[in-house]
Amino acid sequence: MKTNLLLKLVKPFSLTISLILMWCLSGVAQKSQLPELKLSNVQKVSRITGTPLKGEQLPSPNNTAQNYDVGGTDLGIFWQMKGDKVGIFFGDTHGREFIAEKDGKGGGNGANWRSNVLAFSSDDNLEDGITIDSMALDKNGSAREICAGGKTNPKKYNTSIPTAAIRVNNTDYVHYMNIYDWAGGNGRWLTNFSSLYASTDDGKTWTRKSEVTFSGDSKFSQVCYAKKDGYIFMIGSLSGRGGPGYLARIKEKYMLDIKQYEYWNGDLKQWVKGDESKATIIIPGPIGEASLLFHKKFKRWIIAYSYDSAYDPNAKSKFHAMVYRDAKDIIGTWSNLKILAGVNQFKGLYCPYIYPLKDTGNELYFTMSQWEPYNVFLMKVDISLK
Repeated sequence: MKTNLLLKLVKPFSLTISLILMWCLSGVAQKSQLPELKLSNVQKVSRITGTPLKGEQLPSPNNTAQNYDVGGTDLGIFWQMKGDKVGIFFGDTHGREFIAEKDGKGGGNGANWRSNVLAFSSDDNLEDGITIDSMALDKNGSAREICAGGKTNPKKYNTSIPTAAIRVNNTDYVHYMNIYDWAGGNGRWLTNFSSLYASTDDGKTWTRKSEVTFSGDSKFSQVCYAKKDGYIFMIGSLSGRGGPGYLARIKEKYMLDIKQYEYWNGDLKQWVKGDESKATIIIPGPIGEASLLFHKKFKRWIIAYSYDSAYDPNAKSKFHAMVYRDAKDIIGTWSNLKILAGVNQFKGLYCPYIYPLKDTGNELYFTMSQWEPYNVFLMKVDISLK
């Protein structure tokens, strides 16, 4: 009787323990199947644009001030062109008379302002920096403006800033935003519209493609692009650094047919064609100046962008940084916010644009802009799974 009673008591207890162990182990297994990327040991490799400051020890292979009339600029948006050639779009640009940190301040100054300029490089050995082969030039030998900006119609336009570029079916495209006010409040920049320019001759000449135009309040006013499985994936946001991220995809053959663009709706768990309003938040804000990459070795998506806690209602502390998130699937779930580099490391940093051709190894390269001295630098960081 006592033995039977003991067995009756032990069996349910053992079953309970077994279930608890199975639950714990399944949780561990699930976690181990979803590792996250870790970017660490960020380093400044070289100067890409402008003239070295006094005492600066970085490699500076390009002398863009003298060679291309590019003394001060920012951005440095990479994309793969034909073969191993990359294009590099820069933002508001000032000429040889530019003075870094003039009057103790950052930002542009000097003559020959252009809203954007374009460089080309076939240098794939980035350990000592990236060498610019050439730039798109005007008749005077200065880097020329590609996307029409403020000087074209100063009563309507302020500046036209590239946000992303991609090559599709032997045509190169740049997405840009036409800004009329940098002080829209809550991290917004106010735009007339966003649109595309295209080049069918490897970046020599460019034409506006007005059939793809986003309104001034579009969720895709600024974007980042990446290609995978026959689609161009596009994560977009309102212009500025205050809004969240939304997701769209485009079949390569429909790059210029905005009615064929498909928007991810997380509530419906499906893609919705031709209706941007159906796009739901894929990454919480604030997001600014983002770049996107699918890493072939680790099989993870990476998005890097500028972050300012001043525009984050859920921020637990105040900071400004370049940050990143990663995900196994582009529709999510995306990781929590992780720091790539902060202002305590690099003063006035912004715009982490990933170099697209180093997507199979243990290092990532990207550009970083610094408001002071208003120029662009090549960076690298170790990448691993944790």
